[in-house]
Amino acid sequence: MSFDFGFEELLSGRPLVAILRGVPVDRALELARAVWDSGLGVVEVPIQTPEALECLRALARAGSSAGAVVGAGTVRSPAQVAAAAQAGARFTVAPGFAAEVARASHDAGLAHLPGVATATEVHHALNAGCVWLKAFPAGSLGPGWLREMRGPFPEARFVATGGVDAGNARDYLAAGAAALGVGGAVARPGGLAALLRVLRDER
Repeated sequence: MSFDFGFEELLSGRPLVAILRGVPVDRALELARAVWDSGLGVVEVPIQTPEALECLRALARAGSSAGAVVGAGTVRSPAQVAAAAQAGARFTVAPGFAAEVARASHDAGLAHLPGVATATEVHHALNAGCVWLKAFPAGSLGPGWLREMRGPFPEARFVATGGVDAGNARDYLAAGAAALGVGGAVARPGGLAALLRVLRDER
């Protein structure tokens, strides 16, 4: 059983997962539309607060009108999976791997991207049916970690997340990242535009 069905299509030609954590709705809509219009990515809203769930709902409605999808991030429990699905999320992202969260996402019809940081976690996630994996925190792991994990786990598709920006995006892509999860750098003034320029150059 695969818990990440859909990511191959969802992220095909879209190497950016723009993470909008704690961003006001109006600004989140502005950033999301820039991501969607670029054709280079998808949007994730971490749902740690009621306000974040409202933001997810607003972006999911806008995404539906634009033919784009939105995911929920920092999903750590089956209850959060249910809340994400109700708000209109099409995929879930977690900081770590929990089989019950992956299973709940699958049962709700949502693709799931679990976080991994060790070979043991990669092994368990792959055995559970998750091929697309969030390498987190990428800034601490470094691009070399991706190269080393690709050896024993060539089937894994890593989304390098945490500490990634326009200055090091090429390093992670060159090391084998299938996509990049970028949060703080996207929300900073000029950060998204700079990152999109890099990604266009890498196409």
